[in-house]
Parts: sequence; C-alpha cells; structure tokens
Amino acid sequence: MDMEEASGVDGRWGTDVVVAGGCQALIKSRSFFFSIKAQTLSSSNQRLEIAEMAASSSLFSTSFQGVISFQNTNLCYKEFNCKYSNFIRKQSGHSNSKYLTHSRLFPNERSSEFGQNEKFSQKNGFLCRALKIENLPSFSVGNKFQLTDVIEAQQFDRDLLSAIFEVARDMEKVEKNLPGSQILKGYLMATLFYEPSTRTRLSFESAMRRLGGEVLTTENAREFSSAAKGETLEDTIRTVEGYSDIIVMRHFESGAAKRAAATAGIPVINAGDGPGQHPTQALLDVYTIEREIGKLDGIKVALVGDLANGRTVRSLAYLLARYKDVKIYFVSPDVVKMKDDIKDYLTSRKIEWEESADLMEVASKCDVVYQTRIQRERFGERIDLYEEARGKYIVDSRVLEVMQKHAVVMHPLPRLDEITVDVDGDPRAAYFRQAKNGLYIRMALLKLLLVGW
Repeated sequence: MDMEEASGVDGRWGTDVVVAGGCQALIKSRSFFFSIKAQTLSSSNQRLEIAEMAASSSLFSTSFQGVISFQNTNLCYKEFNCKYSNFIRKQSGHSNSKYLTHSRLFPNERSSEFGQNEKFSQKNGFLCRALKIENLPSFSVGNKFQLTDVIEAQQFDRDLLSAIFEVARDMEKVEKNLPGSQILKGYLMATLFYEPSTRTRLSFESAMRRLGGEVLTTENAREFSSAAKGETLEDTIRTVEGYSDIIVMRHFESGAAKRAAATAGIPVINAGDGPGQHPTQALLDVYTIEREIGKLDGIKVALVGDLANGRTVRSLAYLLARYKDVKIYFVSPDVVKMKDDIKDYLTSRKIEWEESADLMEVASKCDVVYQTRIQRERFGERIDLYEEARGKYIVDSRVLEVMQKHAVVMHPLPRLDEITVDVDGDPRAAYFRQAKNGLYIRMALLKLLLVGW
C-alpha cells in the first residue's frame, strides 16, 4: 500500500516511526510533538478504531492534544492522556528509523528487557515518517518563562497567550487581597520613558509594587536623562541594568526596544517604540476582548482612527491573527491608513480583512469597535494633514445605536474627541475596564519574566 500524502503540515522530514493505526496525525504535548503519515487500512472504521485505541490512557505519559485525519473522512479532534513510556522503541534495519509498538496494540509482539522488539510484523504496525519534532513549552508552576524579553506581539502564540491570561486572572485575586503579594520582594524595576505616558508607566509601577517589588523611575528620559547630553541608548541600557533587575522602556524610535534587548543582560519590556509596536497593550486588549465578548475565535473587530501611526493597532492585529475565523475592518482617513506590512501579514495568516470608509455600517457588524486617536505628534510640521484626519470618525450615541448589544467599544487611551463623553455611561464602553486589565497583564508579565511560572 502506498503512503498517504501529508497535507497541511509544516516541517522538515525527521525520524521514521511506527505507530498504531493507518492515519495521519499531528500530536502535541507539553514536552514534544510530531506529525506522522502512515499506510492506510482498507476500512475507515478499522482505522478509527485503532487510532482511538492508540489514544487510550495507557500509551503516553503526558497530556497530548492531537488531530487525526483519515482518507476520505472528516478530521477527528481528540485529546490524549497516555503513557509514552509504555511504548517500546526498536531501531530498524535502515538508518534514522524507529518502530513504536505496544503490547495492547501488538499482542503478538514480545520485548526484551532492553525494550527492543524481538520481532516486528508489518501486519501489526505501519511505517510512518515524522515530519517535525521540536520542544514545546511547559507552563507548569516552577518552570522558566519562555521569553527573556517582551519586544513584539509576534513572540506570542495561542498557547502562550492562554497561559499568560491564566496568570493574569490569578493577579486579579492578588490585587484584591491587600496588602498584596511578596512574590517580587527584593527585585527592582527601572522604567525608562522617553515619551509621555500615564496608564502604561503607572500600571507597570503599580504592578511591581503590588507584587512586593521596588521601582526606579524616570518620567521623561528624553529631556531629563543623559540622553539630553547625547548619551547613546546602548550606554544608557548598560548603565541602568547595573541598578535593576528588569527594564520597562518607551521610546520615540521604532526598533529601539530591540536594540535595548540586544544590549541588556536583564529582561526588557517594550512599553511602546514610536510608531512600531506596543505588545503589552495588545496583550491587555486581547485579554479584555476575551473577558468582554467571551471568545476570541470567530469575532469581528473594527480598528478605527490612526492606523498608520498607531502602534497599539499594529500589535493587536498581530495577536488577532492567532485566532480562527477572525475578520478585521480598517476604518481610517486616507492619510493614516493601515500600512501594507500588516495587511500582508494578515493575508499570509489567512485572516480576512477589509478597508471601509463607513463607520456606521462596520460598527453594526462588529463585536469590537477599537477606536484610536489621531496622533498629532507623528505628523511633524504637517499640521494640515493632522487637521484633515482629525474628527472624521467619532464614536458617539449614533454609533452605539447601530452596535449589537453584546459588542463593546475599546480605546487604548488617552482620548481627545474621538469618543464622546456620553458614551461613557453605556455598559458597552469597555475602555476604562480595559485600562484596569492592563494592571493584571503587567503583573503577570513581571512575575513571569522575573520568577517564571
């Protein structure tokens, strides 16, 4: 019988293995995952029966999540809780190949004390080829956090986001149980802000103190630090890391956070780098959407306002691309449209997006209307372009009237006149709850980066 063609699985050819069942599978665990393709059996029912046997609780030692596909049938999604140690490996006659057998699957097979099969029957097993083998992160308590710095939204996958959100929910409990935790007692956080900030800087400082840590802060490093004397960013980072255990930095140049992380020997958190990214804002935004809407798959999100210069919407778009069946609407004046790199990224991830000039129509369809201000500081001397863009899209009571009852209005703040104050009293106005969630996300990140899971 011919081998099934593997489809939809990325990765390099790796070790040949034999498993029970003629199936193509993608198996993930906290310790490793591999994808396989196998010879098919004549009966779909027989293939399913064997695959289900393989997924029984006696075959693997850790919890697996897998996708099993069969020829001419639909996908079967299963969660495996099995004992991998019960499998017996045997080197085959050809190089870089292994057979995996198990007494329950292959009752006629006998094993030596070294775990090697005395006999292998092609009738009872199927030669498969592993497409990809790699380590996967463990989120168990006491393990090290997977990231050394938080620089951009692309660092986070779905599993990591879910795990961070779990820690954030724990941080909500910590914050409510005054006088607070001592998890970070003895740790010092330095905040280097070269641009103005209220919510980001204060929420980070509050987060650190609520976990028992201390703060070294400079509110306007561009004007009041040695940067005003011409000191390079790299020299500043090398100096500050000698005084602290973690650096939270906001800078006016896109890419500055990467430079800082490359220089520092301690964790660096990007609190916004010019028009580049704002990953912690995106984390709290996605956390808020999940809390408010109750799901992240299958949602429609309108990104409104300054999409060319808004680092928050750029980072948010990257994270939304991690979820299934998401559609993003871009609503902005022509001078501040979303840049092509984000559109190209979404397209590459098969995320549906659409540009629109009609806020009312888009708002009526969406679960989230994410409004942003037109950023005057990004226009330089082109005040005419700023005035052209400002005030074109405003969320007011008329927009609320067409929005769905479960939908929410979000904003990274500060706002000017792009959301009218009469919206504040509507329960769908989520932006102050959103700001509060920033505390929990940042508490979680500080805890994870400094002491781990």
